[in-house]
Amino acid sequence: MPLVIICGLPCSGKTSRTKELKEYLCENEPSGSVHVVTDDPATLKNDVYSDSQKEKISRGNLKSAVQRLLNKDDFVILDSLNYIKGFRYELYCVTKSCQTPHCVVLCDISPEKAAKLNEERDKPEQYDSTIFEGLVKRFEEPISTNRWDSPLITVQSEDTLPCKNICDAVLKRKPPPPNMSTQCQPLSSTNFLYELDKRTQEIVNDIMSNQKLSVIGDSISITGATDTIQFNRNFSLAELQRYRRQFITYSKMHPVDDANKISNMFVQYLNKSLQ
Repeated sequence: MPLVIICGLPCSGKTSRTKELKEYLCENEPSGSVHVVTDDPATLKNDVYSDSQKEKISRGNLKSAVQRLLNKDDFVILDSLNYIKGFRYELYCVTKSCQTPHCVVLCDISPEKAAKLNEERDKPEQYDSTIFEGLVKRFEEPISTNRWDSPLITVQSEDTLPCKNICDAVLKRKPPPPNMSTQCQPLSSTNFLYELDKRTQEIVNDIMSNQKLSVIGDSISITGATDTIQFNRNFSLAELQRYRRQFITYSKMHPVDDANKISNMFVQYLNKSLQ
């Protein structure tokens, strides 16, 4: 199910909006659970955002949690600053890999108002003024024309959260199609390359031995394949080995989920190539 990425300046109301959205989803979308991913409450914000390495680890933990929770039935809401566009792009790639839609909700607030709200917080919950100013300067506001920020729903601090619009934005659109960079290769077993090399070589050997006993126009049966080789001329070993290397190169990039398909696929490839 969809991923909703909440983002905004510090003290912009992200956690409050997350709670509102979760309540709405639990009442109106009962088909699955609603998971909220947020920063580790055991870590101090000032400690994390004052150390780039700790901040990087924190983002990695958030991304890993999102990846674990995304499935076909549940909503996932990510409640964090999410202020780096590169991180939002990584999350977009995760949704592509999981073939689920996403949307970005921007809690829009002026830096001045956010600073005032920060000062009104209890001391343990406050951002240090230097860290606060740094986060404001580094905030990369989402842009609706960026595919990783779209659809983008902007909410002002005084607005009512448009929960139905958020649901429509993710439930009424198709997930982004996966691409090669986000797809796991469907290797059926650890010995796929061994089987690929072995079976293609066996077929080449079958053709070379059987064509000596065949006449032009015959069909050559291949062990392990239901398809046959169309013997329309004599084939040289060098020619067959060249096509075998080409097929192996292609198959390494597009492995099949069942090694038993290799023989038929190679026979079909040869019939097209040897015409």
